[in-house]
Amino acid sequence: MYLIDTNIFLEVLLGQEKKEVCKEFLDTNIESLKISDFSFHSIGVILFRNRKDGIFVEFANDIIPKIEIVTLPIEVYCELPKVKDDFGLDFDDSYQFYIAKEHKLQIVTMDKDFNKAKGKIDVLFL
Repeated sequence: MYLIDTNIFLEVLLGQEKKEVCKEFLDTNIESLKISDFSFHSIGVILFRNRKDGIFVEFANDIIPKIEIVTLPIEVYCELPKVKDDFGLDFDDSYQFYIAKEHKLQIVTMDKDFNKAKGKIDVLFL
């Protein structure tokens, strides 16, 4: 099972350089994908900021029936600063780290910061 990082979805939604690689991975593994609530909300913030509300609606309508949205258990929030200290990850990456750890998921990302956490969580770079 895979936790898809925010940047993978944004690469496709914003038509960026690695769009095709990301889209192929998503399409091929659709039954095994999960997204964090944090990523879902972040995508909404970025698309709204870029006046792409319609793309957000299409995205939500497309993924909500197909991809489970996972969240961090409330008791784990206080552990996020330890992840920051141990691996030098910012808040959103620490959140994704703990989601992957708690739900036993492999993170799929393009964010090289996750190299710092390899060995503690499974990471697949696209």
